[in-house]
Amino acid sequence: MTATETLIAAADAHSAHTYHPLPVVVASADGAWMTDVEGRRYLDLLAGYSALNFGHCNRRIIEAAKAQLERVTLTSRAFHHVKFGAFCEQLAELCGMETVLPMNTGSEAVETAVKTARKWGYRVKGVPAERAKIVVAGNNFHGRTTTIISFSTDPEARADFGPYTPGFEIVPYGDLTAMRSALTENTVAVLLEPIQGEAGVLVPPAGYLPAVRELARERNVLFVADEIQSGLGRTGRTFACEHEGVVPDMYVLGKALGGGVVPVSAVVSSAEVLGVFRPGEHGSTFGGNPLACAVALEVIAMLRTGEFQARAAELGAHLHRELTGLTGTGRVTAVRGRGLWAGVDIAPRYGTGREVSEKLMDRGVLVKDTHGATIRIAPPLVIGKEDLDWGLAQLRGVLGV
Repeated sequence: MTATETLIAAADAHSAHTYHPLPVVVASADGAWMTDVEGRRYLDLLAGYSALNFGHCNRRIIEAAKAQLERVTLTSRAFHHVKFGAFCEQLAELCGMETVLPMNTGSEAVETAVKTARKWGYRVKGVPAERAKIVVAGNNFHGRTTTIISFSTDPEARADFGPYTPGFEIVPYGDLTAMRSALTENTVAVLLEPIQGEAGVLVPPAGYLPAVRELARERNVLFVADEIQSGLGRTGRTFACEHEGVVPDMYVLGKALGGGVVPVSAVVSSAEVLGVFRPGEHGSTFGGNPLACAVALEVIAMLRTGEFQARAAELGAHLHRELTGLTGTGRVTAVRGRGLWAGVDIAPRYGTGREVSEKLMDRGVLVKDTHGATIRIAPPLVIGKEDLDWGLAQLRGVLGV
């Protein structure tokens, strides 16, 4: 057996099969490239589902992490530490808001947003006890905890995990009429992805997000934007909501906030909204730890330059021009997305998304399929144009264009 086969066999034998990874074993990585245990290099066009927006082993982020590792990595929130105040202040400023509640993973941040919205509904809006409702969109992906899958429409994520958490209403994504009908006096929040990533990089109709923003304001409902995948430069803006001039009441952040080094997530909102919490009502042992704050502070500093947003906008326009050109070949049926983020629907006769992903792997390019026919392209924002073009050439080669 090769080293790759041996390592995959060990993983298959001793890990729960909650993923179906491509048969590549990564040993090292730098920028937009990964190297496997056999020494073969691969162009990463997935970027850890946006967790690696700034590339693998970004030197600024690695140096910030190394410096903090020599000092203190964890205190728990039982004590203050020197990085915490700066992290909260600077992340709030980046978001144009006031208050930060740090967690670790994206799912934890979404759970925190749900709890925040409910408590705000009871304490501030005056919703009767146990009556709070949160409106979400069909085909959403906000995580895989028990509460979150309770409002999923994905059978793979939901089946056999009930009983489910009540308090959610699902409406079609992009349907403003359905959204308007769903909001009642007991609605405390609307929770949306500005672009639905796992659903295939679905962009809502123009005007939808601003209309939801206004509707939420009229009905005294919190507009919560899950920017875990879409935020922090991915779409060519700091936040995907910015493309339509929308500022939500609450951002849910994760993935890229940890710089591809440690899991960092956060809920960011106004002092009024997050001020509903009192000591002991919510928390996390690792949330806002010194190492996480040091890494996230470097990420925030990098985003402040605007360099990565501009790069994603420029290269993203090129990416979408190239991909849209494939729709005229009959090999690709649709292309969606913004910035350096695209969902590409493959015509069935040319293979499933998984099959196309495997063929690309054989050519040295790594992507991931979703929902059968779709592949997602989301390279690190540091990718060079030449490398991006080479990756696109491999896609054309797989499709026979």
